[in-house]
Amino acid sequence: MIRCIIIEDQPPAQRVLKRFITDIGNMDLKATFTDALQAMDFLKTEPIDLIFLDIHLPKISGIDFLKSLKQKPPVILTTAFSDYALESYEYDVVDYLLKPFSFERFVQAVSKVPPPMSKQSKQQEPEENLSSEVIFIKSGYEHIRIDTADILYVRSDADYTEIFTEEKKYLSQEPLRYWEEHLDQKKFIRIHRSFLINTSKIEKIIGNRVYLVKKTTVPVGRAYKESFMRHILN
Repeated sequence: MIRCIIIEDQPPAQRVLKRFITDIGNMDLKATFTDALQAMDFLKTEPIDLIFLDIHLPKISGIDFLKSLKQKPPVILTTAFSDYALESYEYDVVDYLLKPFSFERFVQAVSKVPPPMSKQSKQQEPEENLSSEVIFIKSGYEHIRIDTADILYVRSDADYTEIFTEEKKYLSQEPLRYWEEHLDQKKFIRIHRSFLINTSKIEKIIGNRVYLVKKTTVPVGRAYKESFMRHILN
């Protein structure tokens, strides 16, 4: 669950953000502020994973607020003006949402936020971090949340792709190339012109067939086999 706050002085913009946060399902809105000075006091005592920050605020601007933070959580800027886009990235913001923005664009921004780490996982080495990345699949008017650790493989099928987990199948309008670029390339690898697999789900490889969990078998394309085996054995 991503703990977040909103710093926004316009009620209509607050309502949009609150609705999107509720719809996305894995976010916990802790507080909403109309100016950044109120938020500063809150952040001194409350742990937060994400700030939605307007640039044009009373008392101090969003940019000045960013400058004042010594240790800041991830920030997504929201503004009706594109003039500050370049400057904002100097402060290592996650994304920049230009009002009015769609729910789909909101989901895209939130998907870039690093998953929050528990106290236990913070004490572990990075490779032992147990937190799971998530993606959102657009299905009609819905955006469905999927943990990438649950994915077995992704298959290209004509004008769309099918994402298979151990329990369900999801349809995506994105091409296979999109998922090849956006999923963790250390875990997900292309083994066929139509298949991208989660290597952590491999049980065995026999000839040109890969056997995944749940008695799932996926073919290995001749053009992909050498790079696939090199990836597995290294």
